[in-house]
Formats: sequence, structure tokens, C-alpha cells
Amino acid sequence: MSPARCGTFATSTNASVRGKPSIDELIDIVNFAPDTRQEVSSEMDCPFDRAAEDLGNIVELEHVNVTVPDQQLATLFYVVGLGLTRDPYLMTSISNMWVNIGRSQFHLPTSKPQVVRGHVGIVVPDREALLMRLTRLRKRLDGTSFDFKEHDSFVETTCPWGNRIRCHAPSERFNPITLGIAYVEFDVPLGAAEGISRFYRRVMAAPADVAQDSAGSYAHVQVGIGQHLIFRETDRALPPYDGHHVQVYVADFSGPHRLLQEKGLVFEESDQHQYRFRDIVDPETGAVLFTIEHEVRSMKHPLYMRPLVNRNPAQSNMNYMPGHDAWV
Repeated sequence: MSPARCGTFATSTNASVRGKPSIDELIDIVNFAPDTRQEVSSEMDCPFDRAAEDLGNIVELEHVNVTVPDQQLATLFYVVGLGLTRDPYLMTSISNMWVNIGRSQFHLPTSKPQVVRGHVGIVVPDREALLMRLTRLRKRLDGTSFDFKEHDSFVETTCPWGNRIRCHAPSERFNPITLGIAYVEFDVPLGAAEGISRFYRRVMAAPADVAQDSAGSYAHVQVGIGQHLIFRETDRALPPYDGHHVQVYVADFSGPHRLLQEKGLVFEESDQHQYRFRDIVDPETGAVLFTIEHEVRSMKHPLYMRPLVNRNPAQSNMNYMPGHDAWV
């Protein structure tokens, strides 16, 4: 008999040798009868990295919210240019737009423009098609901040009001995301990364650490399957915070709320399923390290895991292929 693996059962030698088990043997197998299967010893070495499956308390980064002054220009950039999908069911008027990207969204209410102090990293499946769509937008978005530049591992786009969105192709780095928001990277003051990492570990119960690369030190926080918040230290002066926000779902909803409330950080008790805070503080000193509003929702929120419609942006009336309307 071949060696059993961690988490499997070894079949006993009294199984049928005819190539197919009898009905009685199948019933025994299904019922885990002690005379046909035995559980693998807990002392056996496990060939799997179980820690790699740990997620932490923040289970999903669902949306990034920035206000825009012109819904038509926003449609050109996010839907026509990036190839994303306007939500067909919610926020369908002219004062707000929810734009689907895989299991995540951009929320774009109408108001004076807000700009993320950093950039958003998204995964889109077809780089060449993306570049063609963006090229066709040059003339229509002339006179705005719209731009795009090719880099080896991503295409950096700039929305009409200055938000930078880095578009990456699907890769091992972003697994399992093939369409979605993979990360948001914020610029933070020098020396802030350690305290920010402590905040997410101790207050939000999210895996967080501090790392360094050629661009300097940064805090890295896991906020979902394949999703991260990154806080990169910079010596550049930061613009004033303008109110943009991110939204996350958490498994332990009351624990972080209690700790945030003790520190006077909760500024809105939205409803039974949601609250908000905006200041990230060092748990040891109480010093404010960075400001970015977090819309925190429980996993009992009615919108959690709501199915999102995603279209295939390659589909058009000129090259229509039946059965290929949806992105899969």
C-alpha cells in the first residue's frame, strides 16, 4: 500500500480486487466503516503548508470609494478604458456609480474629486486589449489628468482627476485573482510602518509585517484572499486627507470595535452591521500615524458575498460571439 497523506484515509486490504467495489463495500466506504478505512495517525508528517491558508480577521477588501465630479468622464475611464462593468442593479442613477471588478468594486459618488494618497493595484486579464482601449481614449479625455504608461510588470493609468491605478496581468503573485482589486498602496510618513503594522495586528487582528525593498520600508497587511493594504514610507510631503475610503469585511466584528472605541477612534456607528474609523494609531503610544477611512462591515452584512456582474470587454456588436457576454 502507498503511504497515506495528511488529511486522507488509508483503504484496508479487504477492498474488492475485481476493479470495481461491491455495493456493500461502497456503503462501508461512505460510512467510514472501521473495517475498511482507518484514520491517518496525527503523528505523520504533513506535506502541506497549513499556515499558508491562514487569512486573519479581515476577510475581504470589497471596495475603494473616491468621489468624482463628472459621471460621464468616470464612465469613459473606468468602464470604457479599464474595461470594467457598471453594476446593473444598484446605484443606477446619475449621482453615483458602482463599478464591478471581479468580486470588488470602485464606488464613485458625485462630488468634488478625491485622490488616493498612493495608488490602487488591480488585476485585469488582457494587457494588449487594455492598451488598445486606453489609446482610443486619448482624444476623448484630452484636457484632463488622464494618462497611461507601460512598465515591465504593469500599466500605470491615471484617471481624469489624478488617481493612479496600476493594472497587472494575472500571475502567481496575485493568485487566485484574475480580475479584481489586489491591493491599495498608501504613501505614509517616514517611520510610520512599524506602528501601522502593530495597529493592524493588535486592533484589527490581521496578519501584518514590515518589509523593505529597493524603494524603502513598508507595512504589509493581509486583507482578504490575495488582497493587501501596503503602507509605503516616503519623505515626500503628503497632500491633506480628502475623505476617500476603503471598505473591508471582518470575521470578528465586535473585538476591533471594542478596541477602537476604547481609543476614541470610531466616528460613525452606521448600522447594526457597520461602523467607521479613519485614524491609524500606534497601539503603544496613541500617536496618529496615518489617516484613511475604513468602512468596516460584519460578515452578516446583507451585501457580503453579493454576486457581481462582470462583462467581457472584448465583446461588441461588430465581433459578437453568442455565449461570451460575461467574463469568466
